[in-house]
Amino acid sequence: MNVQNKVFVVTGAGGGIGGELVKTLLTRGATVAAVDLKEESLQKLTERVGKDAEKLSTHALNISDRDAVLKLPQAVKKAHDTIDGLINCAGIVQPFVTINDLDFDVIERVINVNLYGTLNMTKAFLPHLLDRPEAYVANVSSMGGFLPVPGQSIYGASKAAVKLMTEGLYAELLDTNVHVSVVFPGATATNITKNSGVDAPKASATDVKKQSAMMLPPDRAAEMIINGIEKDAFQIFTGKDSKLMNRLYRLNPAFATKFITKRMKSLLE
Repeated sequence: MNVQNKVFVVTGAGGGIGGELVKTLLTRGATVAAVDLKEESLQKLTERVGKDAEKLSTHALNISDRDAVLKLPQAVKKAHDTIDGLINCAGIVQPFVTINDLDFDVIERVINVNLYGTLNMTKAFLPHLLDRPEAYVANVSSMGGFLPVPGQSIYGASKAAVKLMTEGLYAELLDTNVHVSVVFPGATATNITKNSGVDAPKASATDVKKQSAMMLPPDRAAEMIINGIEKDAFQIFTGKDSKLMNRLYRLNPAFATKFITKRMKSLLE
């Protein structure tokens, strides 16, 4: 779907990939309703987009608050008259610990934001999207949604649920006007750990430098996602690591799991 002159709702819009998605959409001629938990982040986003702010509305809410989410479509319609697309980008990670050491309240928070938040938004906006001549839903899963990552097992489980839910939605909407994509970002240079309220794992300066060099810039990830949407891609992979690990896991799941476990071992010590 060509995004020009379309109205998109983007969650997690206060920064990271979400913020870059907003900027990319605006640059390509779309109008955006930006959704984020923090009003302050949305204000900074408005400043960053400059003159394009005239095509932007901001909406501060918690996507795991179902009642608040169900009221959001009317607010977006009031601001922009209609709704053509939804990109669910908001998500949080868990502390870098094993399931055995993870508290239930943390587990519930991760699942509430990543899975129920995405589901709440999808359920709230889908009836409106079905009324459009052409519309779009893109849900952001994760490389951890198809590959087990020790120390992020619950995060991965929530993102795996997003993957299957989105692929099921794709099947259910094949005969409709609504296109559906699931997105699998690889390692991306964002502040998701800090924004999730999680302490960054300890790593040497050398390891940090290596990891940073391998990470995809968020603006590039956003560009790849929008390119995928404009091609109506079923699955969108951002980053060579995501594409590579997807292929490796399909070919040899046990080897891929041991490989990523070895890479993550130092973060769990």
